[in-house]
Amino acid sequence: MVKTHLVILKKCYLDKILDGSKSIELRLTKTAVPPFGNIAVGDRLFLKESSGPVYAVARVSAFTEFRNLTPAKIARLKAEFNDKILGEDEYWKFKSDSKFAVLVWMKNVRKIKPVRINKKDWRAWVVLTESNDFGLLKLPPHQIAL
Repeated sequence: MVKTHLVILKKCYLDKILDGSKSIELRLTKTAVPPFGNIAVGDRLFLKESSGPVYAVARVSAFTEFRNLTPAKIARLKAEFNDKILGEDEYWKFKSDSKFAVLVWMKNVRKIKPVRINKKDWRAWVVLTESNDFGLLKLPPHQIAL
Protein backbone atom coordinates (compact mmCIF):
# COMPACT_ATOMS: atom_id res chain seq x y z
CA MET A 1 0.00 0.00 0.00
CA VAL A 2 1.38 3.38 -1.02
CA LYS A 3 1.95 5.74 1.89
CA THR A 4 2.19 9.51 1.91
CA HIS A 5 4.88 11.30 3.89
CA LEU A 6 5.45 14.88 5.00
CA VAL A 7 9.17 15.70 4.79
CA ILE A 8 10.39 18.84 6.56
CA LEU A 9 13.51 20.39 5.01
CA LYS A 10 15.69 23.42 5.50
CA LYS A 11 15.19 25.85 2.61
CA CYS A 12 18.72 25.30 1.27
CA TYR A 13 18.10 21.55 0.89
CA LEU A 14 14.61 22.00 -0.53
CA ASP A 15 16.04 24.38 -3.14
CA LYS A 16 18.70 21.80 -4.08
CA ILE A 17 16.04 19.11 -4.48
CA LEU A 18 13.97 21.40 -6.69
CA ASP A 19 16.92 22.34 -8.91
CA GLY A 20 17.86 18.66 -9.29
CA SER A 21 21.28 18.81 -7.63
CA LYS A 22 20.13 16.85 -4.54
CA SER A 23 18.53 13.51 -5.41
CA ILE A 24 18.88 11.65 -2.09
CA GLU A 25 17.31 12.70 1.19
CA LEU A 26 19.14 11.34 4.23
CA ARG A 27 17.75 10.92 7.73
CA LEU A 28 20.26 10.04 10.46
CA THR A 29 18.72 9.37 13.89
CA LYS A 30 19.61 7.90 17.26
CA THR A 31 16.37 5.87 17.38
CA ALA A 32 14.30 4.07 14.76
CA VAL A 33 11.83 6.85 13.90
CA PRO A 34 10.10 7.43 10.54
CA PRO A 35 10.96 7.06 7.80
CA PHE A 36 12.91 4.08 9.17
CA GLY A 37 10.72 0.99 8.73
CA ASN A 38 7.89 3.06 7.24
CA ILE A 39 8.85 3.73 3.63
CA ALA A 40 8.53 1.92 0.30
CA VAL A 41 9.25 2.48 -3.37
CA GLY A 42 6.37 4.43 -4.91
CA ASP A 43 5.44 6.30 -1.73
CA ARG A 44 4.48 9.95 -2.17
CA LEU A 45 6.45 12.71 -0.47
CA PHE A 46 5.19 16.19 0.35
CA LEU A 47 8.25 18.44 0.68
CA LYS A 48 7.78 21.24 3.21
CA GLU A 49 10.13 24.06 4.06
CA SER A 50 10.92 24.26 7.75
CA SER A 51 8.62 26.96 9.20
CA GLY A 52 7.20 27.45 5.71
CA PRO A 53 4.70 25.91 3.33
CA VAL A 54 4.64 22.65 1.42
CA TYR A 55 6.31 23.50 -1.91
CA ALA A 56 6.69 20.24 -3.81
CA VAL A 57 5.76 16.60 -4.25
CA ALA A 58 7.92 13.64 -5.23
CA ARG A 59 7.91 9.85 -5.35
CA VAL A 60 10.30 7.42 -3.70
CA SER A 61 12.29 5.66 -6.42
CA ALA A 62 14.51 3.67 -4.02
CA PHE A 63 15.58 3.62 -0.40
CA THR A 64 18.15 1.96 1.83
CA GLU A 65 18.04 1.58 5.61
CA PHE A 66 20.96 1.11 7.99
CA ARG A 67 21.03 0.20 11.68
CA ASN A 68 23.76 -0.21 14.29
CA LEU A 69 25.74 2.66 12.78
CA THR A 70 29.11 3.78 14.10
CA PRO A 71 31.01 6.98 13.32
CA ALA A 72 33.15 4.99 10.86
CA LYS A 73 30.08 3.63 9.03
CA ILE A 74 28.59 7.13 8.87
CA ALA A 75 31.87 8.41 7.40
CA ARG A 76 31.59 5.71 4.70
CA LEU A 77 28.01 6.79 3.93
CA LYS A 78 29.25 10.35 3.54
CA ALA A 79 32.08 9.29 1.23
CA GLU A 80 29.80 7.17 -0.95
CA PHE A 81 26.63 9.26 -1.15
CA ASN A 82 27.26 12.89 -0.21
CA ASP A 83 27.58 13.94 -3.87
CA LYS A 84 23.78 13.32 -4.09
CA ILE A 85 22.91 14.21 -0.44
CA LEU A 86 24.86 17.50 -0.38
CA GLY A 87 25.15 17.50 3.40
CA GLU A 88 27.45 20.06 4.93
CA ASP A 89 30.41 18.86 7.01
CA GLU A 90 28.80 20.32 10.13
CA TYR A 91 25.69 18.15 9.57
CA TRP A 92 27.74 14.97 9.25
CA LYS A 93 29.74 15.84 12.37
CA PHE A 94 26.58 16.63 14.38
CA LYS A 95 24.98 13.32 13.31
CA SER A 96 28.09 11.14 13.78
CA ASP A 97 26.62 9.41 16.85
CA SER A 98 23.43 8.32 15.03
CA LYS A 99 22.51 4.65 15.06
CA PHE A 100 19.98 4.57 12.19
CA ALA A 101 19.94 5.95 8.66
CA VAL A 102 17.52 6.03 5.78
CA LEU A 103 18.59 7.16 2.32
CA VAL A 104 15.63 8.04 0.09
CA TRP A 105 16.08 8.47 -3.66
CA MET A 106 13.46 10.79 -5.15
CA LYS A 107 11.92 10.97 -8.61
CA ASN A 108 9.20 13.01 -10.30
CA VAL A 109 9.96 16.02 -8.10
CA ARG A 110 7.78 18.96 -8.98
CA LYS A 111 6.70 22.22 -7.46
CA ILE A 112 3.10 22.72 -6.42
CA LYS A 113 1.21 25.82 -5.43
CA PRO A 114 2.51 26.48 -1.88
CA VAL A 115 0.24 25.01 0.80
CA ARG A 116 0.38 26.30 4.38
CA ILE A 117 -0.41 23.72 7.02
CA ASN A 118 -0.89 23.95 10.77
CA LYS A 119 1.97 21.80 12.06
CA LYS A 120 3.35 22.75 15.46
CA ASP A 121 5.27 19.66 16.57
CA TRP A 122 8.99 18.99 16.08
CA ARG A 123 8.76 15.88 13.90
CA ALA A 124 10.89 16.28 10.79
CA TRP A 125 9.23 13.35 8.99
CA VAL A 126 5.59 12.34 9.35
CA VAL A 127 3.84 9.34 7.83
CA LEU A 128 0.42 10.78 7.02
CA THR A 129 -2.82 9.03 7.91
CA GLU A 130 -6.42 10.03 7.28
CA SER A 131 -6.69 11.22 10.88
CA ASN A 132 -3.31 12.98 10.84
CA ASP A 133 -2.79 14.48 7.37
CA PHE A 134 -2.69 18.27 7.94
CA GLY A 135 -5.29 18.49 5.15
CA LEU A 136 -2.77 17.33 2.53
CA LEU A 137 -4.59 14.11 1.60
CA LYS A 138 -7.66 16.19 0.74
CA LEU A 139 -5.92 18.49 -1.76
CA PRO A 140 -7.43 18.56 -5.25
CA PRO A 141 -5.85 15.91 -7.47
CA HIS A 142 -4.73 18.46 -10.08
CA GLN A 143 -2.62 20.17 -7.42
CA ILE A 144 -0.68 17.06 -6.39
CA ALA A 145 -0.86 14.65 -9.33
CA LEU A 146 2.48 13.08 -10.20
